[in-house]
Amino acid sequence: MAMYKDLRSYQKNNPDKADFIANKLLLLRESLGAQILNGRRPKSLIVGSWNIREFDSGKGGERLDETYHYLAEIVDCFDICAVQEVRDDLRPLERLVRLLGPKWDYFVTDVTAGSKGNRERMAFIYNRNKMFFRNLIGEIVLPEKALVDGLQFARTPFFAAFQAHWFKFVLCTAHAFFGAERGEKYERRVKELDILTGEIAKRAKKEDEVYIILGDMNVVDRDDATFKALDKHGVSIPDFGATNLGGDKFYDQLVFTSQHDKTRLLRFGTLDWRDVLFLPEEAGHYEPLGNVHPTDRRKNRYKNWARSYKTWSTHQMSDHLPIWVELEIDYSDEYLEQFLLE
Repeated sequence: MAMYKDLRSYQKNNPDKADFIANKLLLLRESLGAQILNGRRPKSLIVGSWNIREFDSGKGGERLDETYHYLAEIVDCFDICAVQEVRDDLRPLERLVRLLGPKWDYFVTDVTAGSKGNRERMAFIYNRNKMFFRNLIGEIVLPEKALVDGLQFARTPFFAAFQAHWFKFVLCTAHAFFGAERGEKYERRVKELDILTGEIAKRAKKEDEVYIILGDMNVVDRDDATFKALDKHGVSIPDFGATNLGGDKFYDQLVFTSQHDKTRLLRFGTLDWRDVLFLPEEAGHYEPLGNVHPTDRRKNRYKNWARSYKTWSTHQMSDHLPIWVELEIDYSDEYLEQFLLE
């Protein structure tokens, strides 16, 4: 359970703030229960992935205190969550993990330098009570013959090995090169996805290990070359539907390698907070906060609040929905049955 003790300090200084956040958290918990938690099976593992927009560059304005509580409540639905677009300053990530509580831990990469890397990090946030780290961690660095037009990935994919009960697996999180839906940048994205999935599929086969690739793949749709580049290496990809807030892009994906016969998929989906948080009718409530951003030197950037509120709210939460899968992780019955005499 996410931690709520900060609400007492809010209550001391601003009771209305504490009341508003507590009410929202109760509504959010009800929504998350209906979407994912109430249907969870015993002895399962929930793996999530979320591109949390510019976390936290301050480009869209500093995130509010309440936003961190909402982010923590959502991440707490998962046992492990891959997060993309973590930025240079790690204090926002550390604050999120603190709100998740002492049973949670994280790994995070260094920033990917250069304009194409956007100085982003990638992270795994995981619940130590549900799984353990198997002491293998790294980044996907390509051999010379596999380079993407002579280049490494724009943002280096990141992997770590874990085990939950009987289920051993390696998670690889990626944020594919972003560009237009045609032309040179698009072709580079297709090549990145093709090479990444091919390299991971080779590793999985060689090691007889379950690999799961997840993250923001910037897939246009399931009939597009971006998706076909992921799907051509004997992998399995659940159909999450659109994952952008506009409902027309399939950016976020989760890919099981050919060893997915060892992976027992129970459920999967996207997780939508928009029925509770930063509702359109709450624009007036947030307008006084919209231009109070100590880290933003551009004054009155949201001057036309009616038009800007929706964009501002994506910088509070995200312009992506989280995706998740629920996996069975207890194979003990089958193991015992092999010793039975016919």
